[in-house]
Amino acid sequence: MANHNAGVSVAQRKRARDLLVQALYQMQIGGAPVEQVEAEFRADNGRKTDWDFFHDAITYIAGNAEAVDKTYELYLDRTVKQLDPIEYGILRLGIYELGQRIEVPFRVVINEYVDLAKKYGASESHKFINGVLDKAARKLRALEQRA
Repeated sequence: MANHNAGVSVAQRKRARDLLVQALYQMQIGGAPVEQVEAEFRADNGRKTDWDFFHDAITYIAGNAEAVDKTYELYLDRTVKQLDPIEYGILRLGIYELGQRIEVPFRVVINEYVDLAKKYGASESHKFINGVLDKAARKLRALEQRA
């Protein structure tokens, strides 16, 4: 398996996750196509970002939104349509990373998105995000959790 992290710092990956939350929010609210949103974010945010990760995540989520939503929908205490736009994006990103980026430990994935929920979400949304991603990780990362 290729090492997706070659030459990329933890800070650059964190920055990509942070920008992805904003980009997904912008796509959901404004309805702009993924290519346009990605181009705007690249133009506005310089080089200190893991752009490969950003591209892979936003393109995967845009192309597989229904499947991604179905993955976490089982663990919601409300409907997908009732999700806050920030929670919606964070859950999609968390599911993408749990399912598609198995080189990143599941605990790291959950912690990163809980932190982003604290930064951008409503006052209790980090607890909600933690609960949903934790349940999803049990299914998506069952082998890793048993190890």
